[in-house]
Amino acid sequence: MTAPIFDERPIAVIWDFDKTLIPGNMQGPLFRHYGIDENAFWDEVDGLERWYRDRGATLIARERLYLDHILTYVREGWMPGLGNGLLRQLGSEIEFYRGIPDFFELVRKSIESEPAFGEHQITVEHYVISTGLREMILGSAIAPYVDDVWACEFTEMIAPPGYADHQGQLFSPDGEIRQLIYTIDNTSKTRAVFEINKGTNKNPSIDVNAKIAHEDRRVPFQNMIYVADGPSDVPVFSVVGANGGRTYAVYRPGSRTEFEQAARLLEQDRVDSFGEADYSEGSQTAMWLVHSAERIARRIVRDREEALNERVGLPPRHVVE
Repeated sequence: MTAPIFDERPIAVIWDFDKTLIPGNMQGPLFRHYGIDENAFWDEVDGLERWYRDRGATLIARERLYLDHILTYVREGWMPGLGNGLLRQLGSEIEFYRGIPDFFELVRKSIESEPAFGEHQITVEHYVISTGLREMILGSAIAPYVDDVWACEFTEMIAPPGYADHQGQLFSPDGEIRQLIYTIDNTSKTRAVFEINKGTNKNPSIDVNAKIAHEDRRVPFQNMIYVADGPSDVPVFSVVGANGGRTYAVYRPGSRTEFEQAARLLEQDRVDSFGEADYSEGSQTAMWLVHSAERIARRIVRDREEALNERVGLPPRHVVE
């Protein structure tokens, strides 16, 4: 028998960030730090595509425009001294919905405390996939509870011509951000999900495009739960849901607009269920997510026990005439 590539049997709870774990956009502390009107900044970002098209541009990467505009603010002196260290520091000011980060441990312990799940080495891992800023997430209150984060990243250093002989650190504590080194948009979020699925994030020697049998993948899609807030997450909802995973949409408590948006996702069969972004113990959302994790764990146990019975077979018995 061929040995499995991975021994673990994790359940992956995968989170969007903005408007899923927090009420708004994570960049709020950044704008407050520099005294910049947040609404004015986003109004400028919303107008950038038209501005470039009016000046002859044809192909525009719409979802990275806000990142380039942050770099413009740095270059023009509107955000002096902005580096990754400051971004991580400002991440500590991000305020989360009720129940976060405690819920991360709640769902993990709900699985680990069940002896039957422990016998089969079933665990819970939390991941964040966001179009926001990775350093701010890593500086936030949830950082100790998540296993990995996919989000946009800046660097203070640019590789110059002849860079092979250039010395220095990529992430400088004293420098200003100068360039994007990694981006996530609403479509490339699905790539991150496949990296979790195949185990690329745990074993970098496995290419995300490599052909791997489903039984050899570290986190089968049916062992995933994806939690997000809106239509921009439809690509991931579709990938996870179509492959047997669980999907859940959240909305800001009291917001009729966000409620209707989440309800439409359910009506269109984009998600399995939806509820308020309240993760406190006993809330509908917390109970649904814990129940889904336990349901996945029970199915893993059942599948493994059935497979064991098939391989081992029944013991011989005396024949009774």
